[in-house]
Amino acid sequence: MSTQRETDTQPDPVRLEATVRGRVQGVGFRYFVVRESRRLGLAGWVGNEPDGSVRLVAEGSDAAIGELERALQVGPPGAIVDAVSRVRMPATGGFGGFSVRSGSHSGD
Repeated sequence: MSTQRETDTQPDPVRLEATVRGRVQGVGFRYFVVRESRRLGLAGWVGNEPDGSVRLVAEGSDAAIGELERALQVGPPGAIVDAVSRVRMPATGGFGGFSVRSGSHSGD
């Protein structure tokens, strides 16, 4: 007999905070991230940064976050990804979906 509750069998969600550098603005990178994130069932946001990079926060399963990390290394056609800096931490659960934020966003 298992004493573990059914809700405890799901792994804890993960939060990814990432910045993608290279030729990533003006090539549809944000919308690529939105499509991939929604396909993977992730929640969060993506936005352009003043320095030409793209910043994103995504939350979901460890496996889905791993797939997104791999996709960020390549990006959409026309993008040239030079570097992806990323940090993982426990998810906050504060997002209801995945969206594009304006360049003047202040984070979450």
